Amino acid sequence: MTEHCVAWADQAETTAPNGVAKRHLDGEGASLVRITIPAGTKAPRHSHAHEQFVQVLEGSGTLETEQGTKGFGPGSVFHFPPDVWHAAEFVSETVLVEVNLAPPSHSRFA
Repeated sequence: MTEHCVAWADQAETTAPNGVAKRHLDGEGASLVRITIPAGTKAPRHSHAHEQFVQVLEGSGTLETEQGTKGFGPGSVFHFPPDVWHAAEFVSETVLVEVNLAPPSHSRFA
Protein backbone atom coordinates (compact mmCIF):
# COMPACT_ATOMS: atom_id res chain seq x y z
CA MET A 1 0.00 0.00 0.00
CA THR A 2 1.26 3.48 -0.85
CA GLU A 3 1.66 5.92 2.02
CA HIS A 4 -0.41 9.04 1.40
CA CYS A 5 1.82 11.46 3.28
CA VAL A 6 5.60 11.19 3.16
CA ALA A 7 8.60 13.48 3.65
CA TRP A 8 11.22 14.05 0.94
CA ALA A 9 13.88 13.23 3.55
CA ASP A 10 12.37 9.73 3.91
CA GLN A 11 12.73 8.98 0.18
CA ALA A 12 15.90 7.24 -0.97
CA GLU A 13 18.36 9.62 -2.61
CA THR A 14 20.48 8.74 -5.64
CA THR A 15 23.42 10.90 -6.63
CA ALA A 16 24.92 10.91 -10.13
CA PRO A 17 28.68 11.30 -10.71
CA ASN A 18 28.11 15.00 -11.56
CA GLY A 19 26.59 15.57 -8.08
CA VAL A 20 22.93 15.81 -9.16
CA ALA A 21 20.85 14.27 -6.35
CA LYS A 22 17.31 12.93 -6.89
CA ARG A 23 14.52 11.66 -4.66
CA HIS A 24 11.55 9.99 -6.40
CA LEU A 25 7.92 9.49 -5.51
CA ASP A 26 6.42 7.27 -8.21
CA GLY A 27 2.76 6.72 -8.98
CA GLU A 28 0.97 4.69 -11.65
CA GLY A 29 0.83 7.45 -14.27
CA ALA A 30 3.06 10.15 -12.86
CA SER A 31 6.22 10.73 -10.86
CA LEU A 32 7.32 13.54 -8.61
CA VAL A 33 11.09 14.07 -8.40
CA ARG A 34 12.98 16.44 -6.09
CA ILE A 35 16.34 17.33 -7.64
CA THR A 36 19.31 19.20 -6.18
CA ILE A 37 21.69 20.41 -8.89
CA PRO A 38 25.18 21.78 -8.13
CA ALA A 39 26.18 25.23 -9.37
CA GLY A 40 27.88 25.11 -12.76
CA THR A 41 26.00 22.03 -13.96
CA LYS A 42 24.82 22.05 -17.57
CA ALA A 43 21.95 19.92 -18.86
CA PRO A 44 22.50 19.52 -22.61
CA ARG A 45 19.64 19.73 -25.10
CA HIS A 46 17.28 16.79 -24.58
CA SER A 47 13.60 15.85 -24.69
CA HIS A 48 11.29 13.26 -23.15
CA ALA A 49 8.48 11.10 -24.54
CA HIS A 50 6.36 12.28 -21.59
CA GLU A 51 4.96 15.65 -20.55
CA GLN A 52 6.93 17.39 -17.81
CA PHE A 53 6.30 20.27 -15.40
CA VAL A 54 9.11 21.77 -13.28
CA GLN A 55 8.97 24.16 -10.31
CA VAL A 56 12.15 25.92 -9.16
CA LEU A 57 12.28 26.11 -5.35
CA GLU A 58 15.80 27.53 -4.91
CA GLY A 59 18.68 28.63 -7.12
CA SER A 60 19.03 30.22 -10.53
CA GLY A 61 20.12 29.61 -14.09
CA THR A 62 19.14 29.86 -17.71
CA LEU A 63 16.69 27.75 -19.68
CA GLU A 64 16.98 27.31 -23.44
CA THR A 65 14.08 26.13 -25.61
CA GLU A 66 12.89 26.68 -29.17
CA GLN A 67 11.39 29.92 -27.78
CA GLY A 68 14.83 31.29 -26.83
CA THR A 69 16.89 31.65 -23.65
CA LYS A 70 15.41 32.89 -20.39
CA GLY A 71 16.70 33.27 -16.84
CA PHE A 72 14.95 31.45 -14.00
CA GLY A 73 14.89 31.53 -10.21
CA PRO A 74 12.71 30.60 -7.23
CA GLY A 75 9.05 30.58 -8.24
CA SER A 76 9.74 29.88 -11.92
CA VAL A 77 7.74 27.05 -13.45
CA PHE A 78 8.37 25.25 -16.73
CA HIS A 79 6.10 23.18 -18.95
CA PHE A 80 7.50 20.84 -21.59
CA PRO A 81 5.03 18.96 -23.81
CA PRO A 82 6.19 15.51 -24.98
CA ASP A 83 9.19 15.52 -27.33
CA VAL A 84 9.96 19.26 -26.89
CA TRP A 85 13.70 19.88 -26.47
CA HIS A 86 15.13 21.95 -23.66
CA ALA A 87 18.54 22.65 -22.09
CA ALA A 88 19.63 24.44 -18.93
CA GLU A 89 22.63 25.88 -17.16
CA PHE A 90 22.54 26.18 -13.37
CA VAL A 91 24.35 29.28 -12.08
CA SER A 92 23.83 28.51 -8.39
CA GLU A 93 22.90 25.34 -6.54
CA THR A 94 19.32 24.73 -7.61
CA VAL A 95 16.51 22.72 -6.03
CA LEU A 96 13.53 21.88 -8.21
CA VAL A 97 10.59 19.52 -8.34
CA GLU A 98 9.61 17.76 -11.55
CA VAL A 99 6.20 16.30 -12.28
CA ASN A 100 6.50 13.70 -15.04
CA LEU A 101 3.27 12.48 -16.65
CA ALA A 102 3.41 9.15 -18.44
CA PRO A 103 2.14 9.01 -22.01
CA PRO A 104 -0.88 6.71 -22.31
CA SER A 105 1.23 3.89 -23.79
CA HIS A 106 3.89 3.96 -21.03
CA SER A 107 3.83 3.10 -17.36
CA ARG A 108 7.27 4.51 -16.50
CA PHE A 109 9.41 7.45 -17.53
CA ALA A 110 12.46 7.99 -19.75
